[in-house]
Amino acid sequence: PSRWTSTSSRRPPSSSPPPRPPAGDPRTEPSLRVDGCVDRGDFRLEVSLRVGPGEVLGVLGPNGAGKSTLLRALAGLTALTSGSIHLGDVALDDVSGETFVPPQRRPVGLVFQNYRLFPHLDVLDNVAFAPRSQGASRRRSRELAGSWLERFSIRELASRRPAQVSGGQAQRVALARALAGQPHLLLLDEPLAAMDARTRLDVRTTLRRHLADFTGPVVLVTHDPLEAMVMADRLLVIEHGRVVQEGAPAQVARRPATDYVARLVGLNLYAGRSDPGTGTVALDDGGSLVATTDAALVGDRVLVVLRPSAITLHTEQPEHSSSRNVWPGTVDSLELLTDRVRVQVVGRPSALVDVTPAAVAELRLQPGQDVWLTAKATEAEAYPDVTRG
Repeated sequence: PSRWTSTSSRRPPSSSPPPRPPAGDPRTEPSLRVDGCVDRGDFRLEVSLRVGPGEVLGVLGPNGAGKSTLLRALAGLTALTSGSIHLGDVALDDVSGETFVPPQRRPVGLVFQNYRLFPHLDVLDNVAFAPRSQGASRRRSRELAGSWLERFSIRELASRRPAQVSGGQAQRVALARALAGQPHLLLLDEPLAAMDARTRLDVRTTLRRHLADFTGPVVLVTHDPLEAMVMADRLLVIEHGRVVQEGAPAQVARRPATDYVARLVGLNLYAGRSDPGTGTVALDDGGSLVATTDAALVGDRVLVVLRPSAITLHTEQPEHSSSRNVWPGTVDSLELLTDRVRVQVVGRPSALVDVTPAAVAELRLQPGQDVWLTAKATEAEAYPDVTRG
């Protein structure tokens, strides 16, 4: 028998939630498995993913990629068009099996971007809402809520209303409320987006520590690459409704599969075909680069990644350069990025180049200026392009 009540019909059943078991240890917590599609008008989300107990999956993607649709499907706010969602052995949504568990009956905790705390309730009763909605008495619900406030070090906020707490405090209240319901799956929708930069930095560390104590799978939807890199154990990148890359944060950052991912991590990415015997990659958009290429990739479709800091900028064509990659370009724009200036150079290929503010002054760089770029072959890494044949 399953641990959670589901329904054999796609029609929503009674809204009364089933009793939830206490959270188990990480060895017995369920894994999340999703293989399905959601059609919404002309848009289709098609995704396959696995999240293990205690694992944090960071979901990245541009606006309109399908991140929110995925989250809504997991929460039960949007039904699958085909396929299934399983949490352990329990089907939360299975189209072929005609099973659909509505949101209020799913063992899922959801933290929204704007937290959605109840403005008419104080902090204690906001957190107590979760166990109370599951049938616990008012007294027991408030006892459980108090223990969660202690755990999140916000016990002193118990009598305050949401309007009287800071953004970081509201985020902890929302997370405490989600966990007070003893969920087996935790969904986080842009949990730090509503905070200013300073608060976000402080709360990110605190949130990661709390997530480490949660034994079930966690799905974190974010547009912030740093947030994903710091908080997630594994990344899933969605573009145009499909998964384009998946892997450990370091792997995704080192070998981006698409221009979107490359821009997120601040790298130049070029697609092309490796040339037999020379290590040269003929680029799709014109030009070529000599790159460090595995012999097995010769003649295959590859991607070449090149860090902006690995490119040297010259105002005149360099003579006797030791770099195997030398090409002309024109400065398109300059942007100050804290301690460096990022120069956008149009050429074959175009490139982002990082230089110091002192170099900008010394070279008198400005838009429209003709320049030369150099890069060592050892700095350009080629790897298989799995997105194209």
